[in-house]
Amino acid sequence: MIYAPSAFAPPPQLDAEGRTNLLGLGRAALAERVRALGAKPFRAKQLWHWMYHRGISDFGAMTTLGKPLRAQLAERHFIARPRVARLETSDDGTRKWLLGMVDGHEVESVHIPDEDRGALCLSSQVGCTLTCRFCHTGTQPIVRNLGAGEIVGQVMVARDALGEWPSPSEGRLISSIVMMGMGEPLFNYDNVAAALGIVMDSEGIAISRRRITLSTAGVVPMIGRLGEELGVNLAVSLHAVTDELRSRLVPLNKRYGIEALLAACRAYPAGGNTRRITFEYVMLDGVNDSPADARALVRLIAGIPAKVNLIPFNPWPGAPFRCSSDAAIRGFAEIVNAAGYAAPVRSPRGRDIMAACGQLKSASVRERRSRAVADRAAAAG
Repeated sequence: MIYAPSAFAPPPQLDAEGRTNLLGLGRAALAERVRALGAKPFRAKQLWHWMYHRGISDFGAMTTLGKPLRAQLAERHFIARPRVARLETSDDGTRKWLLGMVDGHEVESVHIPDEDRGALCLSSQVGCTLTCRFCHTGTQPIVRNLGAGEIVGQVMVARDALGEWPSPSEGRLISSIVMMGMGEPLFNYDNVAAALGIVMDSEGIAISRRRITLSTAGVVPMIGRLGEELGVNLAVSLHAVTDELRSRLVPLNKRYGIEALLAACRAYPAGGNTRRITFEYVMLDGVNDSPADARALVRLIAGIPAKVNLIPFNPWPGAPFRCSSDAAIRGFAEIVNAAGYAAPVRSPRGRDIMAACGQLKSASVRERRSRAVADRAAAAG
């Protein structure tokens, strides 16, 4: 299938009164809204500060704006995050939000805490464009792209829950962003780029581009543009060392093979150790975890400033794979490490709430399927 973003465009962000949601508008668009109300340009900067630095959604609380302007804004616009349909907390502290969008569709986002920091994993699509065989999200067909406001809104929901307003300069519970949730970010590039532009703005949410990582299954034509325009960290879901196997695991490989993908990685902007490309490699028992696979991987990425994240396969109902043994993972890591590449083994987080890597899938979809199975069983009985 040729993916056409326009066919999966997000719906207009309007409420029942026909007002427009301002969340997700960049500086220029916000300034245009303010100008249309007859206000001076500096008012847009104040509005930006209230929305993205202080996290305020009530125009009435924006006290640096005059009352007439606040009334005009409230008459034509509103500011709303996605609706929290469910919050689950793992035994290890990981939090997973099921978030409802204006049209009723839902996505998941995850906060993974550490001692003095935390990563927030964001979704970019409802469902997924891809059908990677080891990924639970890939079993949920693409419904549509998320809009910029729906992506930024995931950050704001998490900050609401963690009490992280105004935007702190240090000691953040959300210290990094990873575009590794539901969907392929580079198949929704314009909305993802708009959202990350807001997230990175130093007078707003203010998370540095060096603390943002975008993961792609390998949409080769967009990788160069990502580096030139956003310059965030790049993670590539590799998972295999031959085109034959990777095309089975990651069907996108049939369009953009390993050679083309690695060429794009070699051309990606680099700047020392902090700009290493991360190659993600899920460990599948008896499939891609042999010493020969490890040695072939080292040969493939030779010369690329990189690290390899080894990801123990996280099971999900009906999954066709098993996780590699601890011994196989250790042996694989030792070979990659010996070649001069860091090969950390990712510790599974949030497995008990299906929040680990590759496990995300809208709970509403799972529940509808479970109900359908139960109904069929009842009818047969």
